[in-house]
Amino acid sequence: MTSVPPEGTIPEDKAFTRHRRAWIVEARFLVGVAVFFAAVCAMYWFGSYEKAGSVLLIFTAFLGLLPGGYLLWWSRRMRPRAEDRDDAALTEGSGDVGAFPDSSIWPFVFGIGAGISASAFVFGAWLGVLGGSMLISAIIGVVVESRRGGAV
Repeated sequence: MTSVPPEGTIPEDKAFTRHRRAWIVEARFLVGVAVFFAAVCAMYWFGSYEKAGSVLLIFTAFLGLLPGGYLLWWSRRMRPRAEDRDDAALTEGSGDVGAFPDSSIWPFVFGIGAGISASAFVFGAWLGVLGGSMLISAIIGVVVESRRGGAV
């Protein structure tokens, strides 16, 4: 079993250092997405010589590289999580389980109201009144439901 030093200390244990060097799964996945889209961008550039598509593929590669690099940077500086260690027990991964809200219709009403309100820019102000009233009723419904608990 690997002993994990307390937080803030520099580990001297080789097993801990080996785990510390391991990438977390999320960083691997996102850096892999970046590498894939960079390769697709190179093939696209040499195959089509189109600038717009190549720029979009470069930005798509950055969409994977930025969060993947951030996660990689933090995975090198934090203690290994239970899900990243092979010798972890099931109880190590379970933390505090909070209270989850009941199912509610109000987020759906809010989304429909936002969609109708956005449609008012195209079809007229009368849709803005309808969508705005749905948005206000959804906000009131969420607040009342969260204060009382249960369905409203």
